[in-house]
Amino acid sequence: MNNQDAESLDLAKFAATAADEKLGTDVIVLDVGNVLSITGFFVVASAGNTRQVRTIADEVEKQVKEKLGRPPGRTEGISEGQWVLLDYGDVVVHVFSEDTRRFYEIERLYSDVPKVDWRA
Repeated sequence: MNNQDAESLDLAKFAATAADEKLGTDVIVLDVGNVLSITGFFVVASAGNTRQVRTIADEVEKQVKEKLGRPPGRTEGISEGQWVLLDYGDVVVHVFSEDTRRFYEIERLYSDVPKVDWRA
């Protein structure tokens, strides 16, 4: 693993931990780098309601910026609160409401990629 891949993995694990600390549920990290050329990792988390979706996304963004100095290049979905996407380029964080996550079944779409053990 080269240095850039290691930094991306660290960011993904850090974002997953931040989501978990804000009570995100079913937090996973998917290594999508071999099937997607646009990013290396997906971090996926769920929340029980729209307010919690926003809270988790805000916390991930805040912690990543404070600790790693990386603001997202793009953020989508904050106003709707059903699916917030934080795009860091090499890592994309998805925070879903539980219903929206069930609807899109992102784990099923990427069932052939490795899951990363993100817990310390």
